[in-house]
Amino acid sequence: MNTKDAGMRIRIERDLRDAFVQACQSQGLAASEVLRDFMRSFAAKHSAEQAQLFGQSPKPERP
Repeated sequence: MNTKDAGMRIRIERDLRDAFVQACQSQGLAASEVLRDFMRSFAAKHSAEQAQLFGQSPKPERP
């Protein structure tokens, strides 16, 4: 398991935060894990796009 040693603080509308947290809870998921999964997916997708742009093979995604 990776060490979570960095934080990110963002400002969002209260209604958006509340709706997101409620949606996560209704699925039995932690909001932080949903955000981490999104960030991993987004970073991997855009890393692959950058590699294709410059004719390189993207780095394999870590499990």
